[in-house]
Amino acid sequence: MSTSTPEAVKKLVDNMQTDLRSLSMECKKKFPPVKEAAESGIVKIKTIAAGNTGILAALKENSSEVVQPFLMGCGTKEPKITQLCLAAIQRLMTHEVVSEAAAGNIINMLWQLMENGLEELKLLQTVLVLLTTNTVAHDEALSKAIVVCFRLHFTKDNITNNTAAATVRQVVTVVFERMVAEDERHKGSIEQPPAVQGSSNRRSSSTLRPCAKDAYMLFQDLCQLVNADAPYWLAGMTEMTRTFGLELLESVLNDFPQVFLQHQEFSFLLKERVCPLVIKLFSPNIKFRQGNATSSPAPVEKPYFPICMRLLRVVSVLIKHFYSLLVTECEIFLSLLVKFLDGDKPQWLRAVAVESIHRLCVQPHLLRSFCQSYDMKQHSTKVFRDIVNALGSFIQSLFIVPSVGNPAIVNTPAGAAGTGGPATAQSGPGAAGVSGGVTPQAAFEYRGTWIPIMTVTVQGSAKATYLEMLDKVEPPSIPEGYAMSVAFSCLLDLVRGITSMLEKELGQSAPQTRPDPAMVQKQTSEQSDKEPDTRAIWVEMVNACWCGLLAALSLLLDASTDETATENILKAELTMASLCGRLSLVTPRDAFITAICKASLPPHYALTVLSSSASTLTNKLPDYICGKFLAVPMATYTAYSIQGQNVQIISPSSESHQQVVAVGQPLTVQPQGTVVLTAKNIQCMRTLLNLAHCHGDVLGTSWQLVLATLQHLVWILGLKPGSGGALKPGRAVEGPSTVLTTAVMTDLPVIANILSRLFESSQHLDDVSLHHLINALCSLSMEAMDMAYGNNKEPSLFAVAKLLETGLVNMDRIEILWRPLTGHLLEKVCQHPNSRMREWGAEAVTALIKSGLVYKHDPALSQNQRLQLLLLNPLKELSNIVHADIRQKQLECVLQILQSQGDSLGPGWPLVLGVIGAIRNDQGESLIRTAFQCLQLVVTDFLPTMPCTCLQIVVDVAGSFGLQNQELNISLTSIGLLWNISDHFFQRGETIEKELDKEEAILEKQAKDKGVPLNRPFHPAPPFDCLWLCLYATLGKLCVDPRPAVRKSAGQTLFSTISAHGTLLQQATWQTVVWKVLFHLLDSVRKSSTTADKEKIESGGGNILIHHSRDTAEKQWAETWVLTLAGVARIFNTRRYLLQSLGDFFKAWEVLLDHIQSAALSKNNEVSLAALKSFQEILQIVTPVKDSEKPDALSAVNLPILIDPVTASGPGRPLERTDSLGERLSRYNGAEQIPPPDEIEDSALWWSAWNAWYRIGTDSTKPPTSSEKLAFIPSQPFLTALIQIFPALYQHIKTGFSMDDLKKLGVILHGAVSVPISSDASPFILPSYTEAVLTSLQEAVLTSLDVLQKAICVGPENMQVMYPAIFHQLLLFVEFSCKPPQYGKLETKHVANAKYNQIQLFAPAEWVALNYVPFAEKSLEVVADLYQKTACHKAVVSEKVLKKIIKTLRIPLSLKYACPSESTWKLAVSSLLKVLSIGLPVARQHASSGKFDTMWPELASAFEDFLFTKSTPPDNLSIQEFQKNEGVDVEVVQLISTEILPFANFIPKEFVGQIMAMLNKGSIHSQSSSFTEAEIDIRMREEFSKVCFETLLQFSFSNKVTTPQEGYISRMALSVLLKRSQDVLHRYVEDERLSGRCPLPRQQVTEIIFVLKAISTLMDSLKKTQPENVDANTWAQVIALYPTLVECITCSSSEVSSALKEALGPFKDFMQPPVTKVQNGES
Repeated sequence: MSTSTPEAVKKLVDNMQTDLRSLSMECKKKFPPVKEAAESGIVKIKTIAAGNTGILAALKENSSEVVQPFLMGCGTKEPKITQLCLAAIQRLMTHEVVSEAAAGNIINMLWQLMENGLEELKLLQTVLVLLTTNTVAHDEALSKAIVVCFRLHFTKDNITNNTAAATVRQVVTVVFERMVAEDERHKGSIEQPPAVQGSSNRRSSSTLRPCAKDAYMLFQDLCQLVNADAPYWLAGMTEMTRTFGLELLESVLNDFPQVFLQHQEFSFLLKERVCPLVIKLFSPNIKFRQGNATSSPAPVEKPYFPICMRLLRVVSVLIKHFYSLLVTECEIFLSLLVKFLDGDKPQWLRAVAVESIHRLCVQPHLLRSFCQSYDMKQHSTKVFRDIVNALGSFIQSLFIVPSVGNPAIVNTPAGAAGTGGPATAQSGPGAAGVSGGVTPQAAFEYRGTWIPIMTVTVQGSAKATYLEMLDKVEPPSIPEGYAMSVAFSCLLDLVRGITSMLEKELGQSAPQTRPDPAMVQKQTSEQSDKEPDTRAIWVEMVNACWCGLLAALSLLLDASTDETATENILKAELTMASLCGRLSLVTPRDAFITAICKASLPPHYALTVLSSSASTLTNKLPDYICGKFLAVPMATYTAYSIQGQNVQIISPSSESHQQVVAVGQPLTVQPQGTVVLTAKNIQCMRTLLNLAHCHGDVLGTSWQLVLATLQHLVWILGLKPGSGGALKPGRAVEGPSTVLTTAVMTDLPVIANILSRLFESSQHLDDVSLHHLINALCSLSMEAMDMAYGNNKEPSLFAVAKLLETGLVNMDRIEILWRPLTGHLLEKVCQHPNSRMREWGAEAVTALIKSGLVYKHDPALSQNQRLQLLLLNPLKELSNIVHADIRQKQLECVLQILQSQGDSLGPGWPLVLGVIGAIRNDQGESLIRTAFQCLQLVVTDFLPTMPCTCLQIVVDVAGSFGLQNQELNISLTSIGLLWNISDHFFQRGETIEKELDKEEAILEKQAKDKGVPLNRPFHPAPPFDCLWLCLYATLGKLCVDPRPAVRKSAGQTLFSTISAHGTLLQQATWQTVVWKVLFHLLDSVRKSSTTADKEKIESGGGNILIHHSRDTAEKQWAETWVLTLAGVARIFNTRRYLLQSLGDFFKAWEVLLDHIQSAALSKNNEVSLAALKSFQEILQIVTPVKDSEKPDALSAVNLPILIDPVTASGPGRPLERTDSLGERLSRYNGAEQIPPPDEIEDSALWWSAWNAWYRIGTDSTKPPTSSEKLAFIPSQPFLTALIQIFPALYQHIKTGFSMDDLKKLGVILHGAVSVPISSDASPFILPSYTEAVLTSLQEAVLTSLDVLQKAICVGPENMQVMYPAIFHQLLLFVEFSCKPPQYGKLETKHVANAKYNQIQLFAPAEWVALNYVPFAEKSLEVVADLYQKTACHKAVVSEKVLKKIIKTLRIPLSLKYACPSESTWKLAVSSLLKVLSIGLPVARQHASSGKFDTMWPELASAFEDFLFTKSTPPDNLSIQEFQKNEGVDVEVVQLISTEILPFANFIPKEFVGQIMAMLNKGSIHSQSSSFTEAEIDIRMREEFSKVCFETLLQFSFSNKVTTPQEGYISRMALSVLLKRSQDVLHRYVEDERLSGRCPLPRQQVTEIIFVLKAISTLMDSLKKTQPENVDANTWAQVIALYPTLVECITCSSSEVSSALKEALGPFKDFMQPPVTKVQNGES
């Protein structure tokens, strides 16, 4: 209720009056003066009240008077009165009606009461009311009032003391509140007095306003009092305690900081008075050392808990509020605080110090300022660092030094205590708690020291316990664990505070997720110069505190037995790690992460990453951060030196006070025992996962630590990767030693899930962090691989699986991580010797590629070729890996890609095809089969959709499958694919051509821009042609494959393709086809065939039987050679016009002929024969239709394909062959063949062909030099084919065919005919030995000569000189009838030797000479016919052809019955007769020229040898046969009588003489003794003799004698006859006489009768002849016969007798008397 309302005023007045009345009543008896004063007071009040207006003001004016009665009343010292008066005074004060003067009086009165010790409580109450209700008491009055309260504080009465203390506190507050109010009032009106720097006098308060001055004086005196000095202003103080003074100072500083901050004078007091005072009072605490009091010479004042505690409170306030004013002083205070934590300070001191520090720790901005003001200054103490380190040290000391107990332990130096000591007993409660079912108390336990954890404050606030114990004088006993708990809270709050503050500031300064250092720099540089670089502050703060924090937290983490505590520690470590990461402070970040990692793993777990990172930390840490690391690997313990002491951070201790939740195998190279995981390990693992999940972007290189640790944990827990890389709990089988409790079993799926989510969340990382993650996984994978070397232990697939997972979730930006990701998988993992590792590597690569291709990229892959190639590239790289399992995976992947993405591969085709084609022979069948499946799919489905530029690659790949030698079927199928591909080219030719030309133009432009020539195979052919050429070249390579089946198939396909689709090629390209494809192929085949192995191949793999014609490599190559040559020849034939239009056709022709020649001369019948067939093919050219005239391109398909039509894969027909000689001849006999228009250009070609033919012929028919049986002898079909070529060839070269050529031909023909046949072939070539049939070879030889002869016949004059050569050749052949040709030194067995019995096929001789008789006879017929036609030709005459014929015929004629065949001599005779009938007239014509001189003696010899042969007729000759043969002899004699003797005068004399002698010889019997009686008549050749004799006689007495020569012949003949008769008769007489009674042989009788008849015939002739025609010599001989005849008279034979009579009778006509001798004719 307000004191100024009328009612209140009225009430006040009433009450005043009532009070005065009561007073006067009380004092009526004892104190009359008081009574009077009271009554006058009543009057006074009434008077004032009556004034009615401004009663209160009036009261105040008169307050001195109004108050006077009450003051007097107090003076009475009567308690009742005093109480009444004080109550009344209070009422006045309450209504603010006390003036300054009155107030002064009142205070004086109170002073007296105080001095008298009366009514102390009421008194205090009055002072309080006076000072709180108004501000009238000032300066002296005020100070007096305050002193009253102070003095009352020190009375004997407890209640009074306490009340007074409270009042003092309130009064002090009031004084300052007044000042604040005063400042408020003047705030607007008057400017603040200017701040005067330290020059002003310390007691100068002149510049202050009244209230401020009071406050100043009060505060100054409080400082004096605490310092035990006399006060300046509070006069009358008698005693004062420091504790109270410090409390008051603290409350003022705490409640009114702005007073000190705004007023210069007050700040001055703080600096000059308060701080020195505090420092001075602290000295006993600083100097004091526990346990060494005795040793110091001067006794040291012991620390006094109340003061010490209050000082700390003051310090806390000073630091909190006035840090900015007292930078230096605070540095000292903070250093002191740090010192108080030392182990040698009393426990209570350390406890309150920790509490004070806790107060600071909850004020992060303060900490920040420390850092800025001290740590960042060059020569300043590193205060912030020291605080943190001190906390760490403190915590460690608590573990090392037991918290309570006897001096013995207290005295142990810090280092020694670490080894244990009696403190181990403390571990009891903890241990019991775990084993029992009771929930254990939260505690830390380390090396036997057990410290419980207490809940000291709510997180984030510092509620102290001991700093509040203001009533305690003795130091309290600190419960165990309290200091630790506070220190623990300090750490947590420190971390929480710093991080939340920095996070907030980072958030403001850098809106992007991760502070990019450059950005931060930029922002900070833009800030005003006054504000220090914020980032530098953050960095400094972290740098300053991380070591200490880490040391302490690691220790606590190890010691913690409470899940919540552990959680808090881990959270602190995690936030620090994250913060360091955000500030890019690598070393501290790694250190915190390492700590978490180590805590996750079992104790002493050797993990190199952590050890090495620890040692690198050791090297990296600058000295100023935390003293110095000792260079001891962190794996055992790490030591920091803090304030010169070494503090060890001990890594997880081995004694486990934790619940074991899992037992597993460590991931190490050598299998070691098992390791255990505790619940705490799992908790840490979760923190680690959390760290990676939420702060992945700041981890950077620490990913390695995190992932390495996770990998090991995953391994120990037995998690194995499944598809897509996610981890699943492995089966128990895999790790028999893995034991998991149910607790962890339920956790596992969760952990696995978090792990997966962790990698899924990598999609939210920025690129740099993602790279860090990948690098870490890669190096982790490297380690796992190193471990997996050399043992077949299950490898750790964690890294590979996670690489895959990371790749899969980051598909949207796959480009940035693709190379490192796939590079690692390809170069390292996929090549690892451990198959499980490899398999996963390949799985990962292929999964990534597949999902990369399926992913909906933006822009789509089809628009982003670069990306597509990037994705496919690893697929290609896999080809470089030798392991089959990898390649299998790769190819399966290709197959899947083709099936799913085949249509959209586009520019990726070359790559995919490259992979399919990267097969090698050492890769095994299954791989090749898989790859081939891919290729088949490509060829069947994707040729139309792929870019045409890739078609060439398809061809190459198909070729490489053809060449692989693992699987024959695949090779053959791939050749089929090549055929399909060629069809595709053919059908889509135009489109392909357009597309390729377009591409070519681009490439050419690029090449031109770069200034390099365009590099592509078969350039400069147009691109489409190049495609064909590549196809041909590929097939060409397959044509020389080692496997015959492949060669055959490829050859057929190649030639089919060229003939079927060759029309698409441009003309110029044919040049390449001929030279680069066909001839190149021929060269290779020739080379391989000639070097092929002649060893017999037993069987063709498996149980395939091989035909004997293919049982050596050589024979198999022969087949290839045949096919190839035939194919090339066919192309030359069918494309003749096209090829001829090319410039170098002649050269090509020569090369082709050279190939034909080498094939024909190869020592293989099959090849050589085929070569000739090809030769025939290119020569039998009936002018081909020109390409331009073809109705359409497809007609090309109907060209002949192969010699053997069944093998052709394309449509085709066999070559037509005509075997009949007649048909062949008719082809060349066209009366007048008009040469086609291009004949002239062709002549060079034909001559070239002739030369080739000649070389083949010469080489193949040349007999072997040695007599070895192994010599190669050409087969008959070969020779036949060879000779059959000539007539065709001759048609084209006849115009230039010269004598030399003819000679060459002759040599070849002769050689060919001389070649024997192999005995196993003879039955097939010789129909039977008795039939006289020509072999086809002989037929061909004759045909050739026939063609020649006919050509000469119709040819010009100059050709006729060739006749003799032809005769010569034929005559050579005629000789074969009697003496077969010898083939070199080869032993042959002649058919003739076994004329009547079949030859033995397996006789020792391997070669059979042919039956040459039919051939010789045929030749003879040809000779006779030819001579008939040409006898008169000059050449024939001059070359003495007739003589040669006769000379040749002499051989069979002289042999007669000895001839191999009877028909021979018969034919010889008939031919001789035929020839002579024409030849003799010619000879006679040319008698004078002497050209026939040599012929006559030959002829004579021939007659002689034939008619009087030395051979005897065979025994089995029948009489009919004999008579027939005699008839032949007679014919000869008749020829002599008709053709020779009549023209004796044109014939040389000797010749006639020889004939005569011969007739003479024939006219006398020559008999053989072997005749039987019955045959005698016939065998005597009577008819022959008779004819001879008659002829002889006819010419003896020819009265046509015109020349002496002729007479000479007659005489000669006659004398011969007579001599003969004489001989026969003589012999008869002799024989008759000797025979006695036996009759003489029939033939002898016949002969004598014949002689006798002859004599009678002679006598008749002589009678008729003119005597002068008979010379004396004859007469003499005739007469000489007479006695002989007479002697015969005694013969016993009647036949002889009758003949004798006839002979003797005519002699009578010549019996005349002698006359004179006259010489007749020549004497």
